[in-house]
Amino acid sequence: MTTVRRGHHQDGGGPHPPRLRAPAHRVSRRAIAHWAIEYLLVWGLAFGLALGVAAWLDDSVWSGMPGWLDGRVGWLPYAVGAAGALMVTVAPVWRYRVHRWEVSADVVYTCTGWFSREWLLVPVSRIQTVDTEQGLLERMLGLATIEVNTASHTGSSELSGLPVDVATRLASELARRAHDLRDDAT
Repeated sequence: MTTVRRGHHQDGGGPHPPRLRAPAHRVSRRAIAHWAIEYLLVWGLAFGLALGVAAWLDDSVWSGMPGWLDGRVGWLPYAVGAAGALMVTVAPVWRYRVHRWEVSADVVYTCTGWFSREWLLVPVSRIQTVDTEQGLLERMLGLATIEVNTASHTGSSELSGLPVDVATRLASELARRAHDLRDDAT
């Protein structure tokens, strides 16, 4: 298995990774909604906590607060809300544009990341298990996640945001190919 991260690669030959083409397939467009809902839930909780903390600190007589923060605590929910709004609206679309996958005869190839990109190539012959998962939001949106596991933790790969029928077919095909390749090697 080969992992290549922008700015670094395994042979230590310099700061630029080898040029890799993007994998052929994008995840489902419904993955954008899935990720947006996940971010909305997390950032909604963070906003609620920020409101509570700001209200508590504003009403408390606690003297441990630095002087520069005194009287500015009310801005905390606004800052958290702005960061959350940005994450909910921008991050899912950005993630969709980057996350891609491809399966060839001998390798599972994924590209993930936001600020730094990771290209992961997992040889089918090294696959030990292929798991298909569906969380509640994924079930509601008709999506699934495939986790391809090897003996090495760094060689494991996850394909999220796949339509259920594609995920089911792909998991079955990968498991069959991995089994066939192991039988050929013995």
